[in-house]
Parts: sequence; C-alpha cells; structure tokens
Amino acid sequence: MRLTLRPLRTAVLLCALFPTFGFGQTPPRVVQFDLKMPAVVLKGVPFRLTVRAKNAAGQLATGFTDSVSVTGLAERTPQGIRPVTVLGPFRKGSYTLQKAVFPVSGRQTFSVSWRSVTASRKVWVIPGLLSILPPLLAILLALLLRQVLLSLFFGIWLGAVFLNGYNPVIGFLRALDQYVVHSLGDPDHAAIAIFSMLLGGMVGIISQSGGTGGIVKSISRLASSYRGGQIAAWAMGLFIFFDDYANTLVVGNTMRPFTDKLRISREKLSYIVDSTAAPVASIAIISTWVGFQVGLIQAAFQGLGVEKDAYFIFLQSITYSFYSILAIALVFFIAYLQRDFGSMLNAEVRAQKTGAVLRPGAIPLADTKTLESMSGKENVPLRWYNAVVPILVMIFVSFIGLYYSGTQTLGEQAANARFGEIIGSANSFAALMWGTAVGVFVAGTMAMAQKILTLTEVVEAWLSGIRAMVLAIAILVLAWGIGAICNDLHTADYIVEVTRGMFTPHLLPGVTFVVAAVTAFSTGTSWATMAILTPLVVPVAHQMPLEAGFTPDVSHTILIGTVGAVLSGSVFGDHCSPISDTTIMSSMASGADHVDHVRTQIPYALLAAAVALTVGYVPAGYGVHPLISIPAGMVILFLIVALIGKKVPALAAG
Repeated sequence: MRLTLRPLRTAVLLCALFPTFGFGQTPPRVVQFDLKMPAVVLKGVPFRLTVRAKNAAGQLATGFTDSVSVTGLAERTPQGIRPVTVLGPFRKGSYTLQKAVFPVSGRQTFSVSWRSVTASRKVWVIPGLLSILPPLLAILLALLLRQVLLSLFFGIWLGAVFLNGYNPVIGFLRALDQYVVHSLGDPDHAAIAIFSMLLGGMVGIISQSGGTGGIVKSISRLASSYRGGQIAAWAMGLFIFFDDYANTLVVGNTMRPFTDKLRISREKLSYIVDSTAAPVASIAIISTWVGFQVGLIQAAFQGLGVEKDAYFIFLQSITYSFYSILAIALVFFIAYLQRDFGSMLNAEVRAQKTGAVLRPGAIPLADTKTLESMSGKENVPLRWYNAVVPILVMIFVSFIGLYYSGTQTLGEQAANARFGEIIGSANSFAALMWGTAVGVFVAGTMAMAQKILTLTEVVEAWLSGIRAMVLAIAILVLAWGIGAICNDLHTADYIVEVTRGMFTPHLLPGVTFVVAAVTAFSTGTSWATMAILTPLVVPVAHQMPLEAGFTPDVSHTILIGTVGAVLSGSVFGDHCSPISDTTIMSSMASGADHVDHVRTQIPYALLAAAVALTVGYVPAGYGVHPLISIPAGMVILFLIVALIGKKVPALAAG
C-alpha cells in the first residue's frame, strides 16, 4: 500500500511547490496593464493600441498569454466598424490592436480588465476634418496677409486649441511652451539653426573681404547675360547635390549679388534655388537623403517578409521620380529660352525694366540693412578665391564629415557597405556644422592674412552675417512647431484614410503621388510624409497587382513607380508649401519675400507636377517604361515654355 501511495504523495508535493506544473498552468502574477496609444485620436481613423501586462516589479509579464476583456472600444474591419470585447491571446505579455477606432468624438473612456486587474484611459477624440485646418489656416493667412510669422503662429495656436479641449487660452499657452520652445529642443533642429547662422556668418566674412564681389566680377566674364546668370545658378544647384540644406544656403547666398547685378528678380533666384535643392538631393545616388529613403523601403519589405535589396529598389525608383527630374529640366528650359509666364513674368519684367529685384513693399527673409552692410568695405580688392576657397573647403569638409559620420554609425558593417550607404547613414547635420565651422575659420584667416580685415572686423562681419539669418530662423522655428502640431493631430493619417479605396492597381502610382503631394503641402515636410506613406503604400503596391493577376513585369513597374511617387510627390508638396523649411530657406538664402517666392513658384511647380502625373505616373501604372515617359515629359515642358511663355525683355539678353 505504501508503494502505491508514495508516488501520489510525491506528485501532490511537486504540484504544491511548483504550481505551473501538474494538473494546470497558473498565469504569472499581473498587477497592472500599461496602455500605449496616441494622446489624441481622430474620429473614425484607426490608430494602434498596445496593451502590456506588467508584474509587481513593473516589468513585462512575458509568461502572460491570456485574453483580456475590453469595454468602450471599437475596431476597423473589412466589414466595417465593430465593437471590441476581447483582446488576445497575449504573446509574451503584450498585445497590439492595429486598427482600433472610436466612432464618435468627444471625451471617450475605455478599459481593459482581467480578473481583478483593470486599467482605464480617457481619450480626447476629435473630428478628422479638424486635423487639416491648422496647416490650411497657416497657408491661407500667409498668402492673404503676407505675414509668415503671424500665419504660422495662428496655425500652431489653432492646432493647440483642438488638442486641449477647444480651450483657446490653454491652446495659446501650449502653443508657446510645448510647440515653439520644443522646436529648438530637437537636436536636428538646433543643428540646422546653428548651421544656418554659421553659414550666414561665413557669407558675412567673405562679403566684407571682397570675396562675393570677386565672384560676381569673375562669373560676369563667363556669364554676363540674363540667360547665363540663370543657367549658372541652375548649374551650381546641380553641383551641390549631396544635401538640400547646403544646396539652398550656398547657392542662394553666393548667386544673389550676381543675379542682382543682372537684374534677375529675387523671385526667380529663389525659384531656381528651391528647384535644384530637394529635387536634386532626392534623386542623387549619394546624398543625405539616401539612408532615410532606403531605410523606409527596407522596413516596408521586412514587414512583408519579402527579401528585396532596398537600395537597388531605390536606385530603380530614381527613374520614376518624374517630378524631381522634370522640375530640374523646367528650370533649364525657362532660363535658356528666357521665357516666363504668370506672376513670375511680371516679376522679371519689373526687375529688367526698373532694376527692382524685389517688389515694392516686399519683406525679404533677410535683414536688408544687414545685407547692405555685408556688401564689403570700400577699396577692398575683389578676389574671387576669398569666397570660392572657403565654400569649397566647407563642401569638402562636410563631405568628409558625412563619410566619417556614416562609418561611425554603421560600425563594423561599414567595411562591407556601399559608399552610398555610408553617406546615407551619416549625421548630415553634424557634418554640415563641421564643414561650415571650418569654412568660417578659413574665410576669416584668409581675410586677415591678406590684411583686408582685422580680427575685430572679421568678428563684426561674422556677427553681421548671423543677424541676417535671425528672421528666417524664427520662421523655421514656427514651421517646425506647426509640423509638430500636424504630427499630434495625425493630419497625414486622416488624408490617407479619406483617400483609401479610391483607386485600382493601375492608378496606384498616380494616386500615391497626389496623396503624398497633398500631405507634404499640408504638413510642410517631405521626410515625415515619406515616413508615413512608405510603410502604407509599399505593401499595397506589392500585393494589389499580384492579387489582380497582373504580369510580374507590370507588377514590378507598379511597385517601383509607387516608391518613386512617394519620394517625388513628397518633394512636390514640400516644394509648394509656404510652411516648408526648404521653401523658407530658399527665400532666406535668396533674400526674397517669402510669399512672393511661393506665389511665383507654384505655377511652375504645378506645371511640372501635371506633366509628371499625366505622362509619368499614370502610364507607369500600365507598365510604360520611364525611358519613354521622361523624354516625352521634357518635350512637353519645352513646348509649353516656348509656346505659352513670353519673352522677357532682358536688357542684358543673350
């Protein structure tokens, strides 16, 4: 009898000591649930909810695999919106509901519970339409009032009002302390501001030392005509291909005195600068954009479980960046034919006839008094190398800095990485600051070595150049603030949601281009637009054509055409947006009135976009190769400029 009872006693003892074994499994002790979700959500727009089970130590209860009860929450399904009553089963203590949704607006409460453990969350739900009002208000006021600072701040304030229970007072306070102040708290934003000030200071030094005047004197011998001046600015924009910020600030500041002398309007200069910045950097095989773009594509393919070389897909998509390519070509056609249309024609006629490179009453994004003080001392020798050498040193050091930073980021992987991957992985803002700081040092040293400026005069010239950037940096801060507002309001998510289900596989590249353009225009940022849309549209572009039974060739064309549409559409929307940082920097570097720059540039950008859409993205959805679309688009643009554009009565035409 003892022999038969002893195993039973042993089993009972083991069950008592180790309750996870035996007749059943006891879940780990869960004392709380952590709910991760946006602070503000849009009515009817899906969001991601993650519920994490935690133990008494505050750690993730990885052994928890049960389901939990839910009240007050709904989910978007292919059949529509349905209530959610259960979440689970959990995997390693966590569960994510990908398409949670609240069908009504206002203060909503939902809760999750398991046994005696309950967690609740109050959520502020607003109508989706409100998410696009702050950027639209900023854009509308900027165009109507021509007061960019006020327009941007009112947009930030309106968004903060929506985010804080429609309270205008709290919205005003949060607009200041949460969005304006925090804009400079971002390391990348601070780096851009410092880089801009350093570059402005370098321009101040080379101007006072006669370097800028030397460039004007030297280039005027090679391109002393109205046509040549525009083509020279366009060519310089192509030369500085590795970063759009460096492109904008260097080309604008360097070419401004030269184009002023040729009576080329500031509106035209800012258009040339803006059209050869992001469009060039976005399609360069080696640039600060590459790592970001390739990373987004790679993440999308990893989510699909598809093994594709993201860098190779990016290289293929360059030929489908129709807008970027055609926008660059359009600048050349306008410069070469010396023809303009719309408000740009009026600006050019004014500049050529009267010499007024700015509209009467214009407010350039630079301190004009400071610019005048930067024109140089009297009787200073005009030597072009006093400007060219510091600029080339800045570019060279920045490029070396990009390579060094990229290798540091990649670590051991740098040994086997492509050169483009190394550059793309770099901290571009740090590299640009390094290059500009060295450029300032070289400019000041050269001026003192030639006894053109004393040390005190070098410092004063540097500070004078910095002062010229103050207004533009203030606008940049507000532009970043409204970008943060758009992010918190999920503006891009709303735009994507309302356009979902409106297209067939053939129209996917074209629709993607339009959605990316609208999103980037409303938010003023191309990078955020790419980051939001790429993980959404790449899976659709990969799966939809295959499910529709398209041939592999057509399916692949739609895929890379859609990738190109995201990248190029983001550039187009950003290119047109008054609240875009690159648009603002183009006005700043060119010394143009910001609103005048936007008003004169938009017709040209719309023309390039319309041709890109009709000749490029729509045919791409049907398998048409870009080697057909790009030449056709260039011919159409050339004919439109030649036939519709009017000859500018250039005094120095040739």
